[in-house]
Amino acid sequence: MNRNDAQKTPATFHVKSFGCQMNVYDGERMAEMLGTQGMTAAADGTDADLVILNTCHIREKAVDKVYSDIGRLTREDGSRPMIAVAGCVAQAEGSEIQRRARNVDIVVGPQAYHRLPDLIDKVGRGEEAVDTDMPLASKFGALPARTKQARPTAFLTIMEGCDKFCTYCVVPYTRGAEISRSWNAIIDEAKALVDGGVREITLLGQNVNAWTGEDDKGRAQGMDGLARELAKIADLKRIRYTTSHPNDMSDGLIAAHGDEPKLMPFLHLPVQSGNDRILKAMNRSHSVDSYLRIIDRARDARPDIALSGDFIVGFPGETDAEFEDTLKIVEQVRYAQCYSFKYSPRPGTPAADMDHQIPAAVMDERLARLQAAINRHQVAFNSATVGRTTDILLERKGRYPGQLIGKSPWLQSVVVTAPDLSIGDMVEVDIISAGPNSLAGELSRRKAA
Repeated sequence: MNRNDAQKTPATFHVKSFGCQMNVYDGERMAEMLGTQGMTAAADGTDADLVILNTCHIREKAVDKVYSDIGRLTREDGSRPMIAVAGCVAQAEGSEIQRRARNVDIVVGPQAYHRLPDLIDKVGRGEEAVDTDMPLASKFGALPARTKQARPTAFLTIMEGCDKFCTYCVVPYTRGAEISRSWNAIIDEAKALVDGGVREITLLGQNVNAWTGEDDKGRAQGMDGLARELAKIADLKRIRYTTSHPNDMSDGLIAAHGDEPKLMPFLHLPVQSGNDRILKAMNRSHSVDSYLRIIDRARDARPDIALSGDFIVGFPGETDAEFEDTLKIVEQVRYAQCYSFKYSPRPGTPAADMDHQIPAAVMDERLARLQAAINRHQVAFNSATVGRTTDILLERKGRYPGQLIGKSPWLQSVVVTAPDLSIGDMVEVDIISAGPNSLAGELSRRKAA
């Protein structure tokens, strides 16, 4: 089937999202939009008329996986669904995707997916369907109202893009400049999610704490003011946010962690390296000292706060001694959990052309050492939770009958046997044991959800 041949309008669709939480949010919004067009979601891509691969461009392997998935969509009888590549790979590579994978019908960037129905119509007419524009007008106003959610947690994008231009990162080129959604749009979407059954909302943005806007009275607000306003929604029980940048961690937001109970005691604050020279080469615009001072202030405001971070090992020119500095900051901060990666050169970023690229074997050894240190602190943090009584929000079924799994305030998975309870209940549990990746709890008493 040639992509320029006319195709019938698809009746069913499947969205497969890769990468970050924002891609998950975008995938949900695409699905809701297609639902308003009369299309029905399929359980997987096997029989769907339209398959949307909502892609990530942060890691090279993620890009390769997209092309592998495209190839697997051809069925045994030679037929295939209409194929759309969306997200950051679509933005970065544009029509080159169709040159490399001739069976791709639609290429749509993350700022243009609200025009997906028009692109589907173009395919139906046998026309080229590529849209990687970054329009100034917000796509959010073109999306349908939020629908009832099948789970008690939801993501809510409050800003997009990035102005930081870290030398290893493609986000400014694939997501564009930082743009904050309006106060009213965010509040309205949050209320719609809560009305649809959501009890916990995670606010999203590439630099989520860079959000700024004006409230309904015209007063300038930062993300701390937004979080406090969201906390007024009666049936919203919990608020989280990710991902933050150290330069945007305001005094007001830190204070909100101390005095707003609905804002969870968890802070994901990437540092990337524990060495100032490497941070400067990364264009991170913060130092080790300034980062650690933020951590101290957050712990002063909320002593039980759990810290999370991101690390890159093997950045071009990183010496053994500079890597040891990264191990030192891990020991000093004692993260509850972390994400860690080997440096991956992304085409078009300044770091990809830097001298002294680190051999893969060296990066492998450094990553193994870093992850061992991170895991040790994660186990220690989880173990320290044993004996506590805390609330968990039940999110999904466990492996065995009567088992449910929920999240603690510190974003730990807690398994509890509670056959009389339901997903979406908020319950009080005693933590009785801890493993490296989850906790076990016993029901103390049921709390009103």
